[in-house]
Amino acid sequence: MTVHIITIDGPSGSGKGTLAAKIAAHYHFNLLDSGALYRLLGLSLFQHGLLDQIDANLDQCVEYATHLDIEFKTTESATLIFLEGVDVTNTIRTEQVGEYASKVATVHELRKALFERQRAFIQPPGLVADGRDMATSIFPEAQAKIYLTASAESRAERRVKQLQGMGLDAKISDILSNIEARDRRDMERKVAPLKPAEDAYIIDSSTIGINEVFQLMVDYINSRIK
Repeated sequence: MTVHIITIDGPSGSGKGTLAAKIAAHYHFNLLDSGALYRLLGLSLFQHGLLDQIDANLDQCVEYATHLDIEFKTTESATLIFLEGVDVTNTIRTEQVGEYASKVATVHELRKALFERQRAFIQPPGLVADGRDMATSIFPEAQAKIYLTASAESRAERRVKQLQGMGLDAKISDILSNIEARDRRDMERKVAPLKPAEDAYIIDSSTIGINEVFQLMVDYINSRIK
């Protein structure tokens, strides 16, 4: 039985997480939020005092990555995420934890430790994988590869609204600065840099709404998976 794989890659704030969830629900596929894994690992290393000492404690950090104590609990309205038994659903979506994840993502050994955990999400009837290197590194065999992007300014505006909706304070200037810095890190890192796969369908969502982007994705996916 063929297990269809759909990848949705793109920079921070492009809307790929929201759209990946909508696409997974539409096709009744499993969903992998790879960014959550990196955020969880970054938060774990920070909590254990290792985030700023990864090189000096690399073996210990790899051990944490390999045996990360996480749990995803799906309810009717949301997916709750637990780290070492503590609900961190909102915590991992903060800008600070996003910075932790970005640091973790530059370390080859940690990316390798999370590789098999991500591959294990390939389960019938299919998978929608959201991240930055899903098509280029983790699932190069995917039948449908989407690269979702948007201008840094539009992504910053969306991020501010998202954080405010979570009851968190956010300044557009700070968010824009963080997004631009993260883009540089993600695109310039030596291991699995952020870039579209050669055969990816590229969508720029800077000036179009989520429903239009969703329909573009569905039309493309339907042409790729039979």
